[in-house]
Amino acid sequence: MAYDLEEQEQLASLKAWWDKYGNAATWVLIAALASYSGYTYWKFRDRDHANQASVLYGELQAAVEAKDNAKALRAASDMESKFGGTAYAPMAALVAAKSAFDANDLKSAKAQLQWAADNGAAEFKAIAKIRLAGVLLDEKAYPDALKTLEGDLPAQFASAVADRKGDILAAQNKLVEARAAYKAALDAADKKNPGRQLIQMKLEAVGGAA
Repeated sequence: MAYDLEEQEQLASLKAWWDKYGNAATWVLIAALASYSGYTYWKFRDRDHANQASVLYGELQAAVEAKDNAKALRAASDMESKFGGTAYAPMAALVAAKSAFDANDLKSAKAQLQWAADNGAAEFKAIAKIRLAGVLLDEKAYPDALKTLEGDLPAQFASAVADRKGDILAAQNKLVEARAAYKAALDAADKKNPGRQLIQMKLEAVGGAA
């Protein structure tokens, strides 16, 4: 069927627009489709990574329960290298660090805690730093232990950080500073926190009072 005059004019206008803008429009469309495809791929990839990381974390937990420290450390290492961007990785590092500590493998425990402190989200970072400072305290590496606790950490860990500082300072017989740290820990602790009683005992042991 032949086109009428109006349809021919519309087609001519469309052809003129396409000649001028068609190539650019095509590239915009391609870019949009590529962007959507990329988003879909990364969403699938993230979900797939999370599933694989979950399986590996289960293997880590099984190794810990079996007291197989070597296997636990291998699982944690695999997690960190393959799925370091997932939340499972810092959790795995903390669990592996505990396994290593219980096995008296302090070098591995410190390495795992340092990984979590360097790569974990704020909460994992705080837990790792507090635990790492504790290991260094056991090794009598007091300056390193205090240095580990430096930097900004989430407010909810203020009491635990101050408490650990008090332990380190008390071990060095720096009683005035230890009292100040324990007092800060007690002030920052939630009133319902059962750990307040232990902090109070430490404070009194170094000659302080609430």
